[in-house]
Amino acid sequence: MSAKKIEVAKRATDVLRLLKREYPVAICELTHESAFQLLAATILSAQCTDVRVNMVTPALFAAYPTPEKLAVADLAHVEQLVRSTGFYQTKAKNLIGMASQVISRFGGEVPREIEDLVTLPGVGRKTANVLRSVVFGLPGLPVDTHVGRLSRRLGLTKLEDPVKVEYELNAMLPPPEWGEFSLRLILHGRRVCDARTPRCEMCLLESLCPSSMLPTKKPGKKSAGKTVTKKPAKKLAPAKPSKKPVGAKAKKATKKATKKTKARKK
Repeated sequence: MSAKKIEVAKRATDVLRLLKREYPVAICELTHESAFQLLAATILSAQCTDVRVNMVTPALFAAYPTPEKLAVADLAHVEQLVRSTGFYQTKAKNLIGMASQVISRFGGEVPREIEDLVTLPGVGRKTANVLRSVVFGLPGLPVDTHVGRLSRRLGLTKLEDPVKVEYELNAMLPPPEWGEFSLRLILHGRRVCDARTPRCEMCLLESLCPSSMLPTKKPGKKSAGKTVTKKPAKKLAPAKPSKKPVGAKAKKATKKATKKTKARKK
């Protein structure tokens, strides 16, 4: 392993340690009471906030509390219930399709393996990792927009593809920590490290973060802890105009003037 990779891996470990101290309880902010409910809520969360999803799911789960009931739901009614989450036609179709396949292929039980989960309508690797880590207590590191953004800001990855980011982070952290590391990064992204206006002055990760917007602090013998500022460069004095060389004609004129002056004195 190169020195650079060792440095990044150590930073990831330090980030994990500090996040665990700041957020002792890693919580999933999607309201749910079962694997089926979390799966449905996560499908709805695509391109939508958890707050909005939590406003929609109570009515959805009241009408369709089980996969059996959602599998035979009226599409138009489901569309009406989830309309405010955006892309409601696709999401409603995926919800009914997901419930139908959970019944027909998995006996009414939400599967645990990623290879099975990603075959369900509306379920990608991120959603599968949410189910595995939050409900089943299995290793899984969901990479959403918050996790991707913070990982890049913290210098843990340069990649944009969520799956590739997941694999890079997995290589730096113990499997039992994957899920809660993701949840804590999400919490930190929502509360402190905002996409547009990160609050670096109150961030516990600021000293580790190469993207910090605060002035650099370099402790020294005389100025420990003081902000180092660059002194403005001194302005240079304007150069004196150089004397032009005296030409032959100018020399002759000078000699004539000298002779006339001497003649007058005589």
